[in-house]
Amino acid sequence: MGSRQRTRFRKPQPQKPAGNKTAAEIVRELKEGNAAPASDSYREQSLKIHGLICAKCGREFDFKNRQLLTVHHRDGNHRNNPPDGSNWENLCIYCHDDEHSRGLLADYLKG
Repeated sequence: MGSRQRTRFRKPQPQKPAGNKTAAEIVRELKEGNAAPASDSYREQSLKIHGLICAKCGREFDFKNRQLLTVHHRDGNHRNNPPDGSNWENLCIYCHDDEHSRGLLADYLKG
């Protein structure tokens, strides 16, 4: 049998995404629980600012059912996340669905 040569591949150098962290560093932080995805960070911030209550129907939530409370972006831009929470309102999943369906219904009725 002939001998096989092993081809050595260079390990690619990690790219630095925004925030100057490598993908490996971000994954490690997520696994260790030291970092939260960006979408969760504004949600938690909104819950702290506005409380565990639906801004539309007034339903109150607690730790057990807080997953039913969502963050609605008033201007419709999910990237507009000011730290003071001025573009957010906490809505229960039912009111959030209703809020987004109002535009669809209006467009339908216009013709």
